[in-house]
Amino acid sequence: MEFTIGGRLEVRITPADVGKRVSVRRVADVPGEGAKFTDTVGVLTSWDDGVLSVTTKSGETIRIAESALVAGKVVPPAPARRRGPAASFGELALVTARAWQPVESELLGEWRLRAAGGFTRRANSVLPLGDPGLPLGEALGRVTRWYEDRGLPACIQAATGAEGTQERLCAGLEEHGWRREVTAEVRIAALAPVGDLDTDISAVRLAREPDGAWLSRYQRFETPGPHVRAVLGSGPSVLFASVPGDDPAGAPAAIGRCVVDGRWAGFMAVEVDPAQRRRGLATSVMTALARTALDEGASAAWLQVEADNGGARALYDGMGFATHHSYHHFRPA
Repeated sequence: MEFTIGGRLEVRITPADVGKRVSVRRVADVPGEGAKFTDTVGVLTSWDDGVLSVTTKSGETIRIAESALVAGKVVPPAPARRRGPAASFGELALVTARAWQPVESELLGEWRLRAAGGFTRRANSVLPLGDPGLPLGEALGRVTRWYEDRGLPACIQAATGAEGTQERLCAGLEEHGWRREVTAEVRIAALAPVGDLDTDISAVRLAREPDGAWLSRYQRFETPGPHVRAVLGSGPSVLFASVPGDDPAGAPAAIGRCVVDGRWAGFMAVEVDPAQRRRGLATSVMTALARTALDEGASAAWLQVEADNGGARALYDGMGFATHHSYHHFRPA
């Protein structure tokens, strides 16, 4: 790692470089060894009151006193990784569920029945993570009645490419006459490369709650009732991003949502005004959200994309997201 110019160590970063990928060298006291140089590469996530915070690609945040800094420079973004972090199906299923919670839920054995006034399939479907405690036919009857009582169609979310029990459930649902409707991919990636993307995020605005303008760009409902806000606001640490647009009604040019949950940052509701596409706005939204998620300690990213959404899949390919498994929504025929 080279920091020298003409044989001298030099600090060539300033607080204006917050948000960029940097390489820094500091003096650290090592017990029994005295002072030693220590090198760190990552995103400079803050520089306040004489202390720098650098978030590495693993998600660890290193705090460095400015007085201990002996060298530093901005470095090019790391190449996106094609393979994401190791993750089990069970871990991802729970993380994705916590990021999009229903208004009402009830357990049927190890199945979780979820309802949210019909707002999105994810919040109005069964999450089957084990044994329902009944033969499959009886369990499906209970599911159908539960949703009928709420004026909703019965729906079950089951996965393929994940684990044997899920594969067997998909086959069992088809044997009982349930049909597969929508298929989506759950994709994962290292988070730091998303935060490292070379894009302008100066126009991106972040908030903890969606305002009326944000909701006007999100096209998944007719009227944003309380159940919509409840689902969108659910999750351990929720962020909403928007890029102001030219719409007279005030709708943003682009929006996005991110939920930070431990080491995971989940990206959802990334939408761009059709008239503003191909300007890199979706990338800017995701990069801004990723940098904040890194600052909150996340190191891995996930998202869900429908299998027939070629444009979004190409975008996420370029960011290093790889498919972990697919899930499908089944309804009775």
